[in-house]
Amino acid sequence: MLNPLLQNPAGTGRRGLTGPLRAARSSLALALCTAFALQALPVSADEPAAGAAAAAPASDAARLDAVTVTARRREESLRDVPVAVTAMGVEALETMNVRNFADLQGLVPSLSIYAARGSNTTLTTYIRGVGQSDPLWGVDPGVGIYLDDVYIARPQGALLEVFDTERIEVLRGPQGTLYGKNTIGGAVKYVSRPLAKKTEGALTLELGERGQRNVKAALGSASDDGQWRGRVSLASLKRGGFGKNLADGSDVSNQDTRAARISAGFFPSGSPLSVQLSADDTRDNSNMRGFQRLAANPFDPLKTPPLDSRYDINSGMANANHTNSGGHALMAGWKLNEAWQARFIHAYRKSDTATAIDFDGLPPKIADVLADYADHSTSNELQLSFDGGDSSGVIGLYLFDGQAGGRVRNNFFDKAFGTTAGTVYTKSTAGYADWNWRLTPRLGLNLGLRYTHESKRAVVLNQAFSDASFSKPLLTSSNFDQSLVAKNWAPKLALDFKLSANHTVYGSATRGFKSGGYNVRANVLAVPESAKPIADETIDAFELGLKSVLDEGRLEVNTAIFHNAYRNVQLSVFTSYRRPDGTPDFFSDFTNAGRARVEGVETEMLWRPARGWTLSGNLALLNAKYTEYMDRGVNVAAQKKFSNTPELQAAFNIEQRSQPSFGGTLRSRVGVSYRSKVYPTTDLSEAIAQGGFSLLNAGVIWERDSHWSFGLQGSNLGNKAYRTDGYNIATLGVLTGFYGPPRQLTASASYRF
Repeated sequence: MLNPLLQNPAGTGRRGLTGPLRAARSSLALALCTAFALQALPVSADEPAAGAAAAAPASDAARLDAVTVTARRREESLRDVPVAVTAMGVEALETMNVRNFADLQGLVPSLSIYAARGSNTTLTTYIRGVGQSDPLWGVDPGVGIYLDDVYIARPQGALLEVFDTERIEVLRGPQGTLYGKNTIGGAVKYVSRPLAKKTEGALTLELGERGQRNVKAALGSASDDGQWRGRVSLASLKRGGFGKNLADGSDVSNQDTRAARISAGFFPSGSPLSVQLSADDTRDNSNMRGFQRLAANPFDPLKTPPLDSRYDINSGMANANHTNSGGHALMAGWKLNEAWQARFIHAYRKSDTATAIDFDGLPPKIADVLADYADHSTSNELQLSFDGGDSSGVIGLYLFDGQAGGRVRNNFFDKAFGTTAGTVYTKSTAGYADWNWRLTPRLGLNLGLRYTHESKRAVVLNQAFSDASFSKPLLTSSNFDQSLVAKNWAPKLALDFKLSANHTVYGSATRGFKSGGYNVRANVLAVPESAKPIADETIDAFELGLKSVLDEGRLEVNTAIFHNAYRNVQLSVFTSYRRPDGTPDFFSDFTNAGRARVEGVETEMLWRPARGWTLSGNLALLNAKYTEYMDRGVNVAAQKKFSNTPELQAAFNIEQRSQPSFGGTLRSRVGVSYRSKVYPTTDLSEAIAQGGFSLLNAGVIWERDSHWSFGLQGSNLGNKAYRTDGYNIATLGVLTGFYGPPRQLTASASYRF
């Protein structure tokens, strides 16, 4: 059967594509046909791999370098991997001014990534319309975050700062076979700098507006014989606020972060054994996030009008928002023979968050929330990898044991006091295999399968109290201890075909899985069904891609078309009800939307047309539709839209490298990115939706020599006001918008040795 994305060429009926998607589909089809016609030449076993840039008259300075990724849990060239993946190395991260995960937005197609509402370090991530914006325990993210192959289970503290980094990889589409549950949308991998065999280090000082002063340092060394190696890296990141809390003059949307990583390894010469220990810790003591009230709150006795600033608030709550996160890992490798290697990864992760969320941003206690989160998890993974030339693969066993919980104290109108409290215990066991065969010099086959057995236990106690001391319960809205078991098979099939030494086409079919759970905010008195378990999500994804190296190795173009059949979409929604006295009220509920389809096309381009010039860009067109969304027995799919899923994303960057007369190397860059209209929340409020907008960024870096470099970076140079999130809670009179950072200018100096 054909991929449904390629059917219905007339574009009619419910399965048709929008005009831009039809055009994009036709463009890729034309590209594939042209490549077949022009490149259908014999390929011998001695020819270079697809994208390896066969010998050509282009100078080495102009030819693009191959990028190594670990998307399939083994090192491979990005050009050869039949996966839609974006990888950014050290120089690219520096040039593009990627300071944390949120700066990846606009650089990766189909990616939405930003700080969650009311928090500086909690991460919201969507890829191809799949993610999860609710950070409460009991709700799993839809995009997996990995630090050096260790899974970060909770979004609190997952907005990682970029320092002493080797590269960042973003894998788009379900990664269930190799990475397991909760990678139904994709995965973001942070790869730290490896342990060096000699002494090396770096020190960077950054100064900027609003008192920004960042210090990043790293030092690595090794014994004379290179058997013992170690590395330590530190970061202190401080910046004044984008706004003020007018009640006490304190900063909001500021940054006060300290982070450290340390690692040590033993690599005995002549021995098949290697062992590496690592530990990291991040402490964020930033204040509240500022936001703009978009309308006067009807419950405000002073009827205070909205402020002009998009960051200033006037909160009567304590201005605090603290997150501590970190962990440690043991990685041991054993080379069994020339073909087989074993690897064991033991890891422990934890985070603690205490945050004040003033929904109304006013001195009166209209909607004041104090939230405490805590989680910890232990994981163990055993891998056996094989590289036999024409075949290679990995077999693994994965164990996860996690616990997440906390307490949320709600004060509404200073007369309604309630808590959400409890803990969710998760135990998961998975076995997987992913194997690649070179059937012929042209044709490759990749098969994968993962089985997951997961149990979840939710212990929930939600209560109403008599006053703000939260010490005298009046009633219990939920009190349950329930468990569920999820089982899932996640298969994968991929074929790749070398059209020539420089062109590879691939097709894949994969399944993604995200386990269900319980709504820990359940109110069984008002809505008895709210304590029922949430069903598992699944995605069946079909993808067709083309990876090409053109212009004598100076141009790379990677294109993918995909169709995702999405079932049991997990959504966080507001459910309204009436109290016994007739007063309207609400609570945050969870539901499964039924069925949806997400289809689209993505293109990434990197071109070095002449020595010293580099052009790069990406384009993503998405068409996400619900086909079944039952509400009180009625299918309302036609009225629903996906959140955090723009129909169009695009970006273009120009870089220039030169040797100025005053010496050294000068690297300059200017870039623009565009996102079409986005609904940040599932209520699809037009008041907090963000229309299409563009951002302009630029930077210049002068490398004086191999040691010293100096930079000047500017982001959002047009000072565009754009919303990333918001709240529309009519019952509380809350209508607010959270905005992305304003224009920021930063100067830096770095010394490397």
